[in-house]
Amino acid sequence: MEYDVAIIGAGAAGCSAAITARQRNMSTLVLYAGDGALGKTKVIDNYPGFPDITGPDLLYKLRDHAQYMGAELVRGLVRRVMPLGDAFSILAGNDLYTAKTIILAMGTARVRLLDGEEALVGQGVSYCATCDGMFYKGGTVLVVASDHEAVEEAIYLSTLAKVLYVKEKPHDTGDLPAEITVLPGKPLSFSLKGEQIVLMTDQGEVVADGAFVLRPAVAMTQLIPEVATENGKIVLDKDLQTSIPGVFAAGDIASAPLQAAKAVGDGNVAILSAAKHLILNKAKSKGEVQ
Repeated sequence: MEYDVAIIGAGAAGCSAAITARQRNMSTLVLYAGDGALGKTKVIDNYPGFPDITGPDLLYKLRDHAQYMGAELVRGLVRRVMPLGDAFSILAGNDLYTAKTIILAMGTARVRLLDGEEALVGQGVSYCATCDGMFYKGGTVLVVASDHEAVEEAIYLSTLAKVLYVKEKPHDTGDLPAEITVLPGKPLSFSLKGEQIVLMTDQGEVVADGAFVLRPAVAMTQLIPEVATENGKIVLDKDLQTSIPGVFAAGDIASAPLQAAKAVGDGNVAILSAAKHLILNKAKSKGEVQ
């Protein structure tokens, strides 16, 4: 199925966009990896109509409203958005989706890459075990993991190759089978040694055939590298459209202030702009406009 819009993020901006999208009768997919900053906020006093509400309670109400309107909410980390002419392919978890427009509403999560990591993407560094695991069948792979959700993918990789597991951030690894080796040390950098990948840690070097970096967020340079940024921020026009036609941004990722009320407004502006984009594209396809 090709959706009219895929919204990445299910916080205030994402849910606001989803609600308005359904009011416009747009088929709507909302993809999200977690609850973000709103899910961790103890008390919110400045959201109109909901005095003294907790972040998780507001988040529940927003998502419930979006689903009530008919938006499809799917939990999964979006790893890559790929432009395909007049549509986009979205890799979320291990699944692929297609949408005519995209709204980026992931909040302010910032991903700090390891030294050498970005340069080696596709040359030994991967972010998707299911996508690239078969390339290393019978070999040895590294899993650099930031949270417990990486355990499942590490177990999958262990059916194909020997797995060496390194924690980028502390988390429980009690579910890992004995055949997966958990190594000590904090990961610092990646480099190549011939055709092998080298992870430098504060305990020394670890060498493998490939490395899978599994985090709960994806850097914008990997998610959709075609989007223009300036000083680390997405470049947007007055309609909250990015440098890629059909890709919009809303909420904390777009601009300050970092408040739920402002994010809701952004979501509304972004989806109305996306709706206009769809109408214009449809008219162009019929030859009604140049």
